[in-house]
Amino acid sequence: MNVFGDYVRQRRLELQETDAAFSLRKVAAAIDVEPSYLSKIERGEQPPPGEKTIIALAKELGEDPDALLALAGKVSEELLAIIRKRPKLFAQLIRDLKNMPDHAVLRLVREVRDGNW
Repeated sequence: MNVFGDYVRQRRLELQETDAAFSLRKVAAAIDVEPSYLSKIERGEQPPPGEKTIIALAKELGEDPDALLALAGKVSEELLAIIRKRPKLFAQLIRDLKNMPDHAVLRLVREVRDGNW
């Protein structure tokens, strides 16, 4: 199963339909990797790249870097630092959020972000 590569390829091809700047070669050049390497990632022949490359790829494709990192089975160094400060609390929070419907999670995020708690 190649969730990361499939997603990247699908997104790049969607963008390429309306903009030739999203060809495999041009995206690879924009994120400073070889086209053959990006192609292998998309086909699942290579594991997802490192954080720096995934973040560059996310920016190039107009995607959320944390979402792409998650699809790659990774977490950004920034989020890891936050989790390390309160590992038990964040582990419990993530477990509790696991079964909540999306609208409930979004409400919780908005309340925390807006300070309405």
